[in-house]
Amino acid sequence: MQPSIPYRSGFVAVVGRPNVGKSTLLNALVGQKVAGVSPWPQTTRRRQMGVLTLPDAQILFLDTPGWHKPKTALGDAMVRTSLAALTDADAVLFLADLTQPVDEGDRELARKVGKQKRGEAVVLALNKTDAVTAVVREERGAEYRSLLPEAVSCFISARDGDGLEELQKEIVARLPEGPMLYPEEEVTDYSEREIVADLIREAALQNLWAEVPHGVAVRVDQYKERGAEGAYIEATIFVEKESHKAIVIGKGGAMLKAIGTEARKKAESMSGRKLFLQLRVKVLPGWRNQEDALRRLGYLPEKK
Repeated sequence: MQPSIPYRSGFVAVVGRPNVGKSTLLNALVGQKVAGVSPWPQTTRRRQMGVLTLPDAQILFLDTPGWHKPKTALGDAMVRTSLAALTDADAVLFLADLTQPVDEGDRELARKVGKQKRGEAVVLALNKTDAVTAVVREERGAEYRSLLPEAVSCFISARDGDGLEELQKEIVARLPEGPMLYPEEEVTDYSEREIVADLIREAALQNLWAEVPHGVAVRVDQYKERGAEGAYIEATIFVEKESHKAIVIGKGGAMLKAIGTEARKKAESMSGRKLFLQLRVKVLPGWRNQEDALRRLGYLPEKK
């Protein structure tokens, strides 16, 4: 009679520079879109949990904002969110982008990880193997491994799914023994309301491209259930300048309609039901540097 394999569960902080693919990886691992993705850095602004339940383990991924040098109060809050996740986690998944050489941001983050976690509790995921040659893969891989020499490393493509099974095994091996912490069917701690807000901002970033900087935030104002008819959602897109408001609305409201249509379709695909989405645009000057505004938008906790 073979001994039973102990069940493992724990929290894993997913860290890395902006735009290395953390949210794409989270969505791929849990098998469902739970995190907003765009080609622009700093898409993730708050810590979101993705739950992956396996026969022998439950991994609670903490998707964190990209590590960067903050220039605004929002940026500072994002960096503090990443550091808090490092402290709280049982293990760390350090995600690196093989299309980019190691820079000082990678080195600083590696130092932070090294101070918080022993090397054997860290998995280095070398992402975007689909976008580099074999020579670049090996050269860059060696550069990133030198930052965390005691960590185990895996080559992966979050976009194509290559290497994710091996990555899961390495993560599970670093979790403590323990029971399942969340229901098996749960995939995120975000409410549908919060996910819809992220999908709207994702649609805005993808449609606006370079026309509007990252001074875009979204707040869901109403979320009314309508039984068999689905749900009615009202949301506000905040920008920092009047000129940005005009761009988001577009000629004859065309841009706002495009953003709403894309966000609604993604939200309906996620929830499996019909949704009615009503969007408006408001100007909130300098909100990224206003503590009260950051609290109202959910980027900082409410004062006790």
